Amino acid sequence: MKLELLKSSFEQISSDLVVVFATKAAAKDTGKESGKKADKKDKEQKPKVTVEGLGKTGTATVTEKIASALEDGSLSASACEFVLFRDAKVAQARHLAVVGLGEVKDITAEVIRQAVATAFTSAKAAKAKSVSFAMDSLAHNSLSPEIVMQAAAEGAALASYSFHEFKSGKKDDGVTTVHFVSTSKNKGQEKGLETATVLAECVNFSRWLGDRPGNRMTPTILAEETAKAAKGTKLKVTVWDKAKIKTEKMNSFLSVSLGSSQDPKFIIMEYKGAAASKKPVCFVGKGLTFDSGGISIKPSGGMEEMKYDMCGGANVIGTMLAIAKLGLKVNAIGLVPATENMPGPSANKPGDIVIARNGKSIEVNNTDAEGRLILNDALVYACEQKPAAIFDAATLTGAMVVALGNIHTGFFTRNDKLAAKVDAAAKSTGELVWRMPLVDFHARDMKGTYADLSNISSGKGAGSATAAAFLENFVDKDIPWAHFDIAGTGWHNGDRFPYNPRKGASGAMIRTFVELAQAF
Repeated sequence: MKLELLKSSFEQISSDLVVVFATKAAAKDTGKESGKKADKKDKEQKPKVTVEGLGKTGTATVTEKIASALEDGSLSASACEFVLFRDAKVAQARHLAVVGLGEVKDITAEVIRQAVATAFTSAKAAKAKSVSFAMDSLAHNSLSPEIVMQAAAEGAALASYSFHEFKSGKKDDGVTTVHFVSTSKNKGQEKGLETATVLAECVNFSRWLGDRPGNRMTPTILAEETAKAAKGTKLKVTVWDKAKIKTEKMNSFLSVSLGSSQDPKFIIMEYKGAAASKKPVCFVGKGLTFDSGGISIKPSGGMEEMKYDMCGGANVIGTMLAIAKLGLKVNAIGLVPATENMPGPSANKPGDIVIARNGKSIEVNNTDAEGRLILNDALVYACEQKPAAIFDAATLTGAMVVALGNIHTGFFTRNDKLAAKVDAAAKSTGELVWRMPLVDFHARDMKGTYADLSNISSGKGAGSATAAAFLENFVDKDIPWAHFDIAGTGWHNGDRFPYNPRKGASGAMIRTFVELAQAF
């Protein structure tokens, strides 16, 4: 799909569908605060909806359409509300659509991102091939032109993703062209569009990695696709095979792979965009290309979704590609331990003891708690690179889904300064995160009986926190570290965020990780 920024008046817009943004007036004081009874007339009053910057003719035509929609109650300009006027023949477009932003004071980049995504998806459903967004109609707000354009372009580009490569027959590509039309065109808008295009491309690539089935996204294929995607960038990709992983004493990681006929791969991505003296930011992602649970096998219902157990790894790959393609002035390292977890004859057995790269022994008391057994060795390796900070992402625990659903990504850190940076980065990208507790009680629950550690908790509940406490044993105390559990947000959350697929991988935390890379 092609995204373009065009300089044009509203009257000259030519496309199948033109979309204008609408806002609603602030709610009136009905007298509740002063104790007065609300006037009946106030209750029945239609909401006031406004659009801006369309010129005299355009404003008159659109206002007329809005008036009729207000009259029949189909429009209020609430955030993400979409109303289509077929064959309106406004400007030089066939159809007209109005998408709501809510009240002006509530407009944020995320509101714009979601509104554009909603409009894009609705335009696709209306069989429009070309869509133009009248950017001048977007109400004046405190956001810069760059941020506005980036949010709008991300909304469209992220919403354009679909996974249908294995479906037979003719494929409808839907919307092929999106124009962002404005009477002015400045460097900030161009920069915002450029950034959005790169980020969306990398997020969509990560989604594609996650959506492919386990037989077509093995550890070997994941490594090959990473190397292929990195070509033409300054991203260096190194892949360790099974023999190298064993030589490097990543025995915990290696043990998870033993039940599978597919060999594990350790994918190392390095980007040097700053002086060699500057410490890198390190990202670690869980790369379980399929997780059957091993000997502690999962229930069969829904097991097909375990192809998504590598979304943490896929999203670290997307993060590193975005950092490289944006040419950020940072140093960054991405690490993805990739393997399957299968119940083959050589698989880990409950009660087995393995030795991690840092020498700590682990009782494998549940083979389905395998993500932490591959992340731990990768975290040890990450610490050896002397980074400024480490961030890991993993579809780690079902407990996180119970706690936060598919809305927030839970993150764990004992470092308050790092937590503040995470919150700031997430706020700037619109991704929702929630800091979860991590205390010594959780750490005590992970002590082993016959080894240093157990891979499952000795107590009940707080499964996400005890998993984080387990991982903490493999991170040097002087290195800032945060663990992100994306079990609820890694896939199937398009019902929450209209720019994500309703079914399929989401690319969670990529945009936030790119922001975090620049915070050090």
